[in-house]
Amino acid sequence: MRRRSLPLHTLMAGALAIALAAALGITLTARTAWAATVVVQAESYAAQSGVGVETTADTDGGQNVAYLADGDWMRFDDVDLGAAGPLTASARVASATGGPGTVELRTGSRTGPLLATFPISPTGGWQTWATRTATVTTHPTGPQTLFAVLRSTTPGDFVNINWFSFDNGTGNGGGTAPGWVAIDQAAWNAQLAQFRAMTPAPVPADTVRVPEFNATCTYSHSKPDDPIVVPGLPGASHMHSFFGNRSTDAFTTTQSLLAHTGTSCTPAEDLSAYWIPTLYEGGRAVESDGVIVYYGSRLPDPTATVPFPQGFRMIAGNAKSQVPTPAGSANQFFCAGEGGETGRSADGNWPVCAPKAKLVHQLLFPDCWDGKHLDSPDHKSHVAFTQNGKCGGDHPVAIPSVSFVIGYPTSGSSAGFSLSSGMASSIHGDFFNAWDNAALGQRVKNCITQSAKCNSAGTF
Repeated sequence: MRRRSLPLHTLMAGALAIALAAALGITLTARTAWAATVVVQAESYAAQSGVGVETTADTDGGQNVAYLADGDWMRFDDVDLGAAGPLTASARVASATGGPGTVELRTGSRTGPLLATFPISPTGGWQTWATRTATVTTHPTGPQTLFAVLRSTTPGDFVNINWFSFDNGTGNGGGTAPGWVAIDQAAWNAQLAQFRAMTPAPVPADTVRVPEFNATCTYSHSKPDDPIVVPGLPGASHMHSFFGNRSTDAFTTTQSLLAHTGTSCTPAEDLSAYWIPTLYEGGRAVESDGVIVYYGSRLPDPTATVPFPQGFRMIAGNAKSQVPTPAGSANQFFCAGEGGETGRSADGNWPVCAPKAKLVHQLLFPDCWDGKHLDSPDHKSHVAFTQNGKCGGDHPVAIPSVSFVIGYPTSGSSAGFSLSSGMASSIHGDFFNAWDNAALGQRVKNCITQSAKCNSAGTF
C-alpha cells in the first residue's frame, strides 16, 4: 500500500507563483524575491501518452502517475527554470522492478535537448517512494516546455512518479536537494547524546502500558498565514486556527518560537506551533474548545523511538483534496459524546451529532523520518508512515507518532460545515517543533520507550 501521495504547496517564482496561488485559492501580498524552487506534480501534465493516474489509498488522498513503461511520456508547460546557472532537478519515484530504465527530462520536445536523467532502481515497491536527484550545469532559462520521457530495455511497467522539482540553489535547501532543509548535524548529535544519557523513571505497577504522552492545548489565535507552506508572506494562506505558541505567524522560525514563552498548551515546556484550517458553520468561525496533541508509537517495539530535532516540521492531510467524505470513508469527522451521530448533512459530508455530543476529528501524522532533513519541498517527503510495523528504507528513524484530536463545541445540523480550505476532505494540520529538548527527551524516554501512558505533565 502506498505510504502517501504528496500534493505540494511550494511557492514558485514569477508567473508560476501566480498560477499556484490561483490553484490554492490564496492572495499573494507584496513581497521580496526569495526561494526559486519549482515543484511540478506529475499528474499535472498538459499532454501524455501511455500514462495512468491513480488515487492514493491512504487518508490524505492525492494522486501520482503510474503504469509507466518504455516510450510513455508527459508534457509540462511553462515550467520556470529560472536564470542561468547550476540547477538541481529531483524526481520522487517508486518502483518494484527498477526496469532497468530511466526517466529523461527534455526541453522543447520529446527528442529535444536532454535536461536531466534519473536512473530507476527498485525502491521496494510500487508505492514505496524515493527521491532521485541530478545536477544540471547548463539549461535554458525562464519558462520552458518540459517532456518526461520513459526509457526501459525491458517490456512492462517499471516506475511510478509523484513529482518533479527544480532548484537553482537560492532556496532553503541547506545545501541538499531542492527545498530540503538539512539538519544541523552537530546540534542533532548533541541532542541525541543528551537523550541517550537520560535515565528512565521507574514505572509504577499500576501504570497503563501504552506508549503515550500529550500536550493539551486551547485555541490561541487565527491568521491567514502558514509559516511552513508560505513563510514570510502574511495573508497568503486560507485562514488557520493556531494553538500552542502564541507568537505564530507568517514569519515564524525555530528561533522565534523558542524566544517566545507564551503557549496555549500544557506543559509550558512545549513551545511548538500547531495549526489547522478554520471550521465554519453558517459562515461563522467555530474554534476548537480543546485540542489534545498525542505523542505515541504504533510500532510493536517502540524502544528505538527518538525525539524530534529542534525546528522539525511536517504536515498531515491535503488542503487541495476536495472529494466527498460520507460516513465510513477515511479522514472523516465524527461525533463524540452521549448519543453520538444522529444523521448526516444534506450533502452527506458531515455528521450531525446528538445534542450532548460534539464534532471531533483525529488527524494522524507520519512516524518515520529520514534522519537528515527538518523539512522537504512538500513538507512530507522527509517523513513516512510505518510499513509492516517498522521504519526503514529512506525513512529509517522512528519518531513519535503525533496525532491531533480536535474537538469543536457544536453538534452541527443538516446544513453542515465548511473549512477555510474547502470540503471536509481538505482537513490538514501543521506541526512546527519547539519543545524544550530535555522535556521532550525525558518524555520519550519515560513514556514511549517504556510503553507507559503519561499525562500532560509527563508523569505516569
